[in-house]
This record gives sequence, C-alpha cells and structure tokens, in this order.
Amino acid sequence: MDIQSDRPVADSLPASWVDKAPAPVRPFLRLARYDRPIGFWLLAIPCWTGLLLARMGSGAIPQLSDLGLAILFGIGAIAMRGAGCTYNDIVDRDLDRRVERTADRPLAAGTVSLRSAWLFLLAQCLIGFVVLMQLPPLAIWIALGSLVLVAAYPFMKRITWWPQAWLGLTFNWGALVGYAAITGHLDAAILALYISSLFWTLGYDTIYACQDMEDDALIGVKSTARALRSNLHKWLWGFYIAAALLAALAGILGNAPVWFAAAILPFAFHLFDQIRKVDPEDGSACLGVFKSNRTTGLLLALAFLISSFI
Repeated sequence: MDIQSDRPVADSLPASWVDKAPAPVRPFLRLARYDRPIGFWLLAIPCWTGLLLARMGSGAIPQLSDLGLAILFGIGAIAMRGAGCTYNDIVDRDLDRRVERTADRPLAAGTVSLRSAWLFLLAQCLIGFVVLMQLPPLAIWIALGSLVLVAAYPFMKRITWWPQAWLGLTFNWGALVGYAAITGHLDAAILALYISSLFWTLGYDTIYACQDMEDDALIGVKSTARALRSNLHKWLWGFYIAAALLAALAGILGNAPVWFAAAILPFAFHLFDQIRKVDPEDGSACLGVFKSNRTTGLLLALAFLISSFI
C-alpha cells in the first residue's frame, strides 16, 4: 500500500500539538488518538476512583505513594488507550473507510501501513507492560484479565446491539485494578463502583454513537444508539440513574461519611444534565456532550477524594 500524506481526523481537536509534530510521526499520533484526548481521561478516571475508594474504605487519608500510583495509572491509560485504538483500527480498517467520520483514520486513509501499525501497537503494549510490573501481584493478575475484553471489543458491534456494554466492561476495568493495588482484595464496594461505571459508559458511548447512526445502518454495524433510538432519552435516564445510585452505594459500602451523599450530587447533576443536551440528530452536539464526561468523572473522583479526608 502506498502511504499517503497525513490527514486530520473528523472528530479530532480543531488545533492540537499533534498538528505541529514532525510529519512522519503525526499519523501514528492520530492512530493512537493523541488528537482526541478525551479517551485517555475516560480510561484513567476509573483507575483513580478505584484508588480513592480504596483509601476511603481503609480509614486513612490518601498517601504520597497513592500519587505515584495515580501517575502510573495515568501513564498506563495513555499507553493502553493508544494501543487499544491502534488494535481497533487494525481490525476495523475496512469498515472505517465506509464511514464518513472515520474515513480519514490513518489505516483507513492509508497514512500508516498495516505492518507499521502492528509494530506501533507492540511498542505501546511494552510501555503498558512496564507500568504493569510496578503494581502489586494481585493488581497485575486482575489487569491481565482485561486482555480478553480488549481483544474481543472491536468485534462486538458485528454481533450484538450492545457493544457499548462491552466497552463499559473494558474501559472501567482499571477501577478494579486501582482498588486491588491499595487493598489487596476486591469486595462489594468496588464491584458497585465498577457496575456504576459500566452504566456511565453505556450512557456516554451511546451518545457518542449517535454520530454514526446513518452510516452504521448502511454498513450493518450495530450500536445501542441505533437499537434505542426511538426511546433514547428514557434509556439514558435509566443508565445514568443506575450509575448515580450505584456510585452512592459504593461510597456507603466503602465507609464513606454521612455527607458523602451531598458530595456526590455534582456528579449526579452533571450526568442528568447531559440528557437535556442530547439531540440524536445533531452529531456535533452529541460529540460535545460526550466530551463533557471528563468533567463528570472528575466530579466523582473529587467526591471520593474529599470524603477520604473526613
């Protein structure tokens, strides 16, 4: 395949440091979605909430070592989100060429060769492996369990109307890893947070998938956006109410102070406010709502953080 010149991808930031990177490197940065950083946040935040819930449940305030773990999880999230996107684009390169929003992705557009993409994937996985080896043994084994979810994810939209649920299982696995890194075990509190995060992802990725409903219908790709389109807002209310209630339950089971119910209200409000802004016929509006979930996740992390100091 002849390698073509770099192309900006449709839903990337209007201007970012990627556009100023050296030309030979730029397509690889786009392949790993460095021009769309929201995914790094959405992968890292569950890791951080898992750490914070563990510390709150231990009865001790966050330690300096927790900051080191949080940084490690941040680096790991960047590496593994880039690896996941690279793998996803390798699998989906033929489908991506047929969807307007994804036609300029590097593999679909021919700005990166398939061989180079596999090598780039390996390099990112090696960074993730180095990070992984810094964690306690149980956290390592739990993290390795996510590989099955990651490997299967690109195929879910071909076989189920609920690929967003699979993404929820995959993207929030770091909550389990972060919790185990502090506590050395898993319990009901972290399982409640994990399921809460799954419903959160079901909501925001359904909103994201609204951008592609017409193209997906033409090429036979399934999504919750297509499946739930006629009652989309009702389903989003269901997903986000479940996310808020289960996050509150995680705090209760994790020995949160009584006023944790008030601390979590900004997170819940931000969830529900998204529903008001969603118009499934307006792809750009849906993208904006999707990106606002960085704030949603950070509000949840903040609720756990401040509750840890009381």
